[in-house]
Amino acid sequence: MDSGYFNDKILETIESFGCTYVIKGKEYPTLVAQVTDPSVVFVTGEEGRETTELTTALNTWDKARRFVVSRVLKDEKDRKQMSLLEGEEYDYFFFVTNRTDLSSEEVVLFYEKRGNAENYIKEAKYGMAVGHLLLKSFWANEAVFQMMMLAYNLFLLFKFDFLGISEYRQQIKTFRLKYVFLAGKIIRSARVAIMKLPAKFPYKDVFEKCLTYYRSEIPNTVISI
Repeated sequence: MDSGYFNDKILETIESFGCTYVIKGKEYPTLVAQVTDPSVVFVTGEEGRETTELTTALNTWDKARRFVVSRVLKDEKDRKQMSLLEGEEYDYFFFVTNRTDLSSEEVVLFYEKRGNAENYIKEAKYGMAVGHLLLKSFWANEAVFQMMMLAYNLFLLFKFDFLGISEYRQQIKTFRLKYVFLAGKIIRSARVAIMKLPAKFPYKDVFEKCLTYYRSEIPNTVISI
């Protein structure tokens, strides 16, 4: 859960039901002071996350809880201005949890999945306009929503299968600009559909990769560039 649930009463309620939690903490000065102490050791895990742990209670809390802290080196431009304070070159992220089955790095990775899911939801909302269903019928809206999500999932599959690593984080708006909104012409010759692209189109290799795949998977494909 996000930092909106970082509250002692909420934590007590969750614990009273016997449930486990991983909640993003707030970057209070008292917490930052503890993890920037020179005696605190951060360990680099198998996935490359630098983490440490502390068991502490905030001033208004009744008991101490387990905190997992992750630190990430700031961008070089943000590190240019030197500081006399230890640890100022890092950004710190705090997670409070009562789970004992996860290591420090596993706690961070577990929470990151939530952030990734939110990114997909945000992109579907703004890139596929799933937040603008204006039909009066509930079932009609559901049908439109399902088609939008189908199109979005096809986009994700295309991105994972055919785009390079450098374009992995590219969103659908950029995808449309680079691969859909382009000048071209479809012509037919000898029962073959040919898509004519500009001679200097910089992403032609993506289309050629797609055609190579479809020709291998779908016999008698008669389209070329």
